[in-house]
Amino acid sequence: MQVLFRADASTQIGTGHVMRCLALAQACLAEGGQTHFLMGSEGATLAQRLIDEGVGVSYLSVPWASEADAQNTVALAKDLQADWVVVDGYHFGAEYQKWLKDAGLNLLVLDDYGHATHYWADIVLNQNITAKEEIYANREPYTKLLLGTRYALLRKEFWPWHSWQRRISPVASKVLVTLGGSDPDNVTLAVIQALQKAEILGLEAIAVVGASNPYYGALAQAIEGWEGSITLKQNVTNMPELMAWADLAITAGGSTCWETAFMGLPSLVIVIAENQRESTLKLAQLGLALCLEQEAVWLEGKLSHSLMHLNGLIGNNYTQMSESLRQLVDGYGGKRVLDALSDESRNLG
Repeated sequence: MQVLFRADASTQIGTGHVMRCLALAQACLAEGGQTHFLMGSEGATLAQRLIDEGVGVSYLSVPWASEADAQNTVALAKDLQADWVVVDGYHFGAEYQKWLKDAGLNLLVLDDYGHATHYWADIVLNQNITAKEEIYANREPYTKLLLGTRYALLRKEFWPWHSWQRRISPVASKVLVTLGGSDPDNVTLAVIQALQKAEILGLEAIAVVGASNPYYGALAQAIEGWEGSITLKQNVTNMPELMAWADLAITAGGSTCWETAFMGLPSLVIVIAENQRESTLKLAQLGLALCLEQEAVWLEGKLSHSLMHLNGLIGNNYTQMSESLRQLVDGYGGKRVLDALSDESRNLG
């Protein structure tokens, strides 16, 4: 199978769309397929990561989601003889989908909350816990839906961890902080400051920032004098090992929630963007995470208090919470999506 991915990354929108497409690309490559990414030039910071995976990369020089963008995508798809085009990004609306479908392409759209006014894609994938059919009432009769966390896309570094069992610690003293590839509002700084104030016995924290994060220098300065108890890492490729090490994660909403769920890692989830809110609140309602609004992070003592509260909750319910999280995401989402693509290819003939 040859798959062309159309996704973008930047300091403002982060790297999440490209990275979850990478997870599906890796699944395709593992099955002997070929993959190629087409993205805006702002995504160049991720290019080497993609190339190292054996993925082809091309860049656009036209406005994102424009008709010219669609024409470039169609031309490349036909040049590659792509079996499928996968589109991921909130700027790709109904008109963009129709341009690709009118050109005769097989189209899968990754979506989180029904952002398009109509869905022309052959398949819509929403991997979130809140995914439901009524979000996509405005779709073509042929459009198939892949909904829920059973389709959560995990990158290949997570695959060897299917049978891993978490060791339960009586105190959640090892904290992993990961707030997305760019973190444009520098919420990581507020979290580091809160950790410095929180009274967590034996605190060890690792704060991970992406290649697109513009605040690395300021963050490094903020942890001066805390070496040994707070460590800063950039652009890591061993996220499963870090999640296995941690007792507790502080994350943004989005795909990271499905990674921590797979690893059975309880989390304090900060709503960084509006489109993360519904899934984050659902996790909190199920007792699988503690939810905090981004605005509250900057309030004096609020995050420190939430950390202490979550630590207490975990102390009483850690095993149950961890097991429930692992039941939510089993790690085979990529394979299920590929199977759906193969089945649909046969149906489309």
